[in-house]
Amino acid sequence: MKSRLRQVEGFMAANSTDDSSKRQARLVRFLQSPSSYPHHPIGVRVIQTHISWVFMASPFVFKVKKPVNMGFLDFSTLEKRQYFCQRELELNRRLCPEVYLAVMPIYESDAGFSFEDKEGEIAEYVVKMRELPHGCFLGELLAKGAVGEAEINRVISRLHQFYESENPTSEIEEWGRPERLRISTNENFEQAKPFVGKTTSSVALEAIRQFTNNFYEANRRLFEERIQQRRIRDCHGDLHLDHIHLTPETVTIYDCIEFNDRFRFIDIANDLAFLAMDFDFERQHKLGDLLLRNAALEFRDSGMLKLADFYKCYRALVRGKIESIQANSEKHAQRARRYFHLALRYATTGSEPLVLVVMGRVATGKTSVAKQLARELDWPLFCSDHIRKTLAGVPLTVRTPPELRDKVYSNQMTEKTYGKLVEKGLAAVTAHSGVVLDATFSKRRRRDCLRDKCIEAGIRLQVIELEADRNAIARRLEERDEKAAELSDARLEDLEKLSATYEPPDELPTLIRVSSNGGIANTVSTVLLHLADKQSSRRNGSI
Repeated sequence: MKSRLRQVEGFMAANSTDDSSKRQARLVRFLQSPSSYPHHPIGVRVIQTHISWVFMASPFVFKVKKPVNMGFLDFSTLEKRQYFCQRELELNRRLCPEVYLAVMPIYESDAGFSFEDKEGEIAEYVVKMRELPHGCFLGELLAKGAVGEAEINRVISRLHQFYESENPTSEIEEWGRPERLRISTNENFEQAKPFVGKTTSSVALEAIRQFTNNFYEANRRLFEERIQQRRIRDCHGDLHLDHIHLTPETVTIYDCIEFNDRFRFIDIANDLAFLAMDFDFERQHKLGDLLLRNAALEFRDSGMLKLADFYKCYRALVRGKIESIQANSEKHAQRARRYFHLALRYATTGSEPLVLVVMGRVATGKTSVAKQLARELDWPLFCSDHIRKTLAGVPLTVRTPPELRDKVYSNQMTEKTYGKLVEKGLAAVTAHSGVVLDATFSKRRRRDCLRDKCIEAGIRLQVIELEADRNAIARRLEERDEKAAELSDARLEDLEKLSATYEPPDELPTLIRVSSNGGIANTVSTVLLHLADKQSSRRNGSI
C-alpha cells in the first residue's frame, strides 16, 4: 500500500503544483483510511489508473478523478471533475442503474477532510458505486476457463438491448464519417510518438498509420453504408473484459466513457471490436471470433465483420498508448508492447491465423529480415538452417565440415528439414495465431506442399521473396568468412550452383517481392508497408 501511495504522489507531483500535490496526497490518505467513511468498512483497497483513483471500501466503491489534462480528457478543475462525475453517473445508469448510486462531495475544513462536515468547503467529488462480487468479472471467468458461447451470447444479448435503446441523432452519426474518425486515429498516432523506442518502434507505428489511412480511402462507401444503416450510436466506448460482470442472474456492464463524447459516438462494430481485441490479447482468439460472428448474426449486421480488424487495430493502439502512459513498472511496459504488437498484426496480417514465409536466393538477407519481422509481430520464428544443423548434430555457428556436407545437404536431409520446418510452423500458429518461417524454398514442390498443408489447416499463407543484385549477394557471401557466428553454410563458391537450382515462386498469387539492397531496416519497413497496403484493401472481413 505504501508503494502504491508513493506512485500516486509521484504522478500528482508531475501534474500539479507542490501545494496542490500535497493536498491531493492528503486526500488520498484520507480515502485510504476506513475511519473516513460513514459506513466504517473493515479495510480499503486502492486501485490507480492514469486518470482516476478507485477506493474499494466494501460494500461500496468510491471513484475520484485525477486533476489532469491529457488532451483527450480534461479534469484539471474541480468544476470539470464535478461535471464529469455527474456525466459518469448518468451515462452508466443506462446499463447498470443499480451500481451507480450517487455523486458525493468531500469537504475540507481546519479539521481535515470529511464526507459529513458541510461547514467546510467542497474539496473534491467522488462517484459512489455498489461493489460487484469478485470472481465474476469476465476477465476472472476467462482465467478460470469459465467463458464459452453461452456467456458470450448473454453479453451480446445485453448489448443488443442497449444499442437498440440508443436512438442515433444526426450529431452522433457524423462521428461515423472518416473525416471525423481521423480525429481520434490521428490523435492516437501523435500521442504514441513519445513511446517509439520504448514500447513500440517507428516502423510499426508507420505501418499501422499506413493501414489506417489506406483503409479510410479504400472503404469510404462502407463507412457511408454504416451511417445509412444507423449503426452509429451512443455506445459504451470502453468495452473490455474487466468492465463486464456476469452472475447466473445478471449481466452488468459498467464504466463507460464519460470524459469525451466522441469516444462513445461510434459504430457498434467499434464498440464490440474492443472486447474482441481483449480476447485476442488474452490469446483467446476463438472467443473473440465467436463474439463477432454471433453478434453479426444477432444484429443482422454482416458488415460488422468487414470493419473488425480496422477497429481492433485502433483499439489495440489506444491500449498500447494508455499502458505506455502509466508505464511506471515493467509490467505496464510489457503490456504496452504486447498491445502495440497486436495493433501491428491487425494492420499487416489481420486476425486470421497466418504463416509468413521469408524466402529467396542465397544471401538476400532472409534470416535478418525474418528475425526482425518476428520481433515486430511478436511471433515465433523457425529457420531451416537452424533445423538442418540441429537434425545433423552440427554446431549452429560453425560451418559444416567438408566431409559432412554431402550428408547434411542431401535430398533426404533437405526433405526432413523442410518437413520439420512446416510441422513446427503449423503447430506454432495454433498457439500464437501466426509464425515466421525463414527458408530458401527454392523448389516449387516444397512451396506447393506448404500451401496444401495451410489450406488443409485453414491457415492463410503469405510469402515474401527477397531480392538483391548480384554484387550485393557476392559481397555478403564474402563477408560471411569474417563473421564469428554465422548460421548459414553458403559461401561465395556456392553461388553459381545454388542460383542454378533456384525456381522463382511465380506460381504464388499473393507473392510480395521486396528488394533487400537498401539494408535490413529499410527492407523490414518496406515489407510491413506492403503488408499494410494489402490488408487495408482486403474485403472478406476478419472472421
